Amino acid sequence: MNNTDHPADAPKMASEGLGPHAETDNVIVETEVRAPAKKQESWVEVVKTIVYALLIAGVIRSFLFQPFNIPSGSMMDTLLVGDYLFVSKSAYGYSRYSFPFGVIPFSGRFFASEPKRGDIVVFKWPRDNSTDYIKRLVGLPGDRIQVKDGVLYINDKAVPKVKADDFVGDYEGQIRHVDRYRETLPNGVSYYVLDRDRDGNLDNTEVFLVPEGHYFMMGDNRDNSDDSRAGVGYVPFENFVGKAEIIFFSTDGSARIWEVWKWPFAIRYDRVGHFTY
Repeated sequence: MNNTDHPADAPKMASEGLGPHAETDNVIVETEVRAPAKKQESWVEVVKTIVYALLIAGVIRSFLFQPFNIPSGSMMDTLLVGDYLFVSKSAYGYSRYSFPFGVIPFSGRFFASEPKRGDIVVFKWPRDNSTDYIKRLVGLPGDRIQVKDGVLYINDKAVPKVKADDFVGDYEGQIRHVDRYRETLPNGVSYYVLDRDRDGNLDNTEVFLVPEGHYFMMGDNRDNSDDSRAGVGYVPFENFVGKAEIIFFSTDGSARIWEVWKWPFAIRYDRVGHFTY
């Protein structure tokens, strides 16, 4: 009897060890059994690749750079709504707030580096230790900070504030002309600030004595910033997340996510690659 004439008999002969092609038939049966295992192995590799990618992304986010977007105008016109920037996580060392959701419970900082006056800092709001804020650091521990007639005073000395020009653009949803000044801190860091109101609510403050281990923050949009003058208060060093470094993307908000044809016209190309200091 020829096995090739009766293929239905082949499995039976293989299972009983009969016929001259028994070994060949066994190979065929084993191949059919192993196929699902190979498919399962491929899924395992996919899952492992995803896990590795997430771990690498987590390491980068926790120890190197974390992306942030600007949701409000408190830092205009240094930072605009729709700017996306990278924050250096290593600039000031690491605290529990350097890690996602503060999952590693410890106090203080390790590998700490002292912040500098004029740095733009992302920090956790001291009232809930979870909401991200971004402001400019103007006061160091032990400093006396005060604002008089819209002028910043540090340790009883006025910070130079020189009229530069007008900021013309979208200001709180309206196209406006707002006075822009060049402010220069004692260490030489210079930047623009906006002064919308000549006698705003925050243009005259009490004297703030910055406690040890804390810092005083202000927004560059001086009349529209919830900062250490009111609402935020002194910011503990432990709450620092990182230092704003570079804008990697910026959009004016004129294109919705599904309006793909508008994307190229909504990007603010002149801001991409712009350093924040």
